[in-house]
Amino acid sequence: MPIAVDIDVMLARRKMSVGELADRVGITPANLAVLKNGRAKAVRFATLAALCEVLKCQPGDLLRWEAEEAEEPEGAAGAEEVAGAAGAADR
Repeated sequence: MPIAVDIDVMLARRKMSVGELADRVGITPANLAVLKNGRAKAVRFATLAALCEVLKCQPGDLLRWEAEEAEEPEGAAGAEEVAGAAGAADR
């Protein structure tokens, strides 16, 4: 998934346990673990806001986007090759 969750980083910075964070946010430790380990499919804004309030951070401190590496099928021409071939045909 291209969204990475850095709750563990903030927990370490705040010297806080998963159990303590779950208690203070009002979610179960199991649900927090699902979110923390990147297995969640969604997060409610209310939960995100509570996490930010307890951890005294911004949403961007907890979530970040990572580009997925797209595999190109064998034999497929890249965009540069196609553009170059089209340009050569016009000359």
